[in-house]
Amino acid sequence: MFRPMRPIRPVRAVRPVGRPLARGLVVGGAAYAAGRAGARRAADEQGQNEAIAELQADQDRAAQQQAAQQQAAQQPVYAPPSAAPAPAPAAPAAGGEDVASKLNQLAQLVQQGLLTPEEFAAAKARLLA
Repeated sequence: MFRPMRPIRPVRAVRPVGRPLARGLVVGGAAYAAGRAGARRAADEQGQNEAIAELQADQDRAAQQQAAQQQAAQQPVYAPPSAAPAPAPAAPAAGGEDVASKLNQLAQLVQQGLLTPEEFAAAKARLLA
């Protein structure tokens, strides 16, 4: 009638299940959020760096164009020399008036800018030869 007694087992300490699990969730979630925020900041910074590089490239191109325009404006524009009539070969003149008048005409052409000094020297040499 009496039942036999079961052996007594030592009482095990029961580990709390909820608290460590909650702590792991909080730590893991915080680490995930921090990593995601860091990645977002890095992407934003990269986008800003690309935008800055693009703006600097635009400014460099604009500065180069402006420098080219200024350089072009500073260079004098020369008109091509007009076709000045070549002096006629000197005909043997009885007097020296014909050669002198032609030299005066050539000097006036040089003063007007229609002949260069080199062209004047060549024509003078032809007249005096």
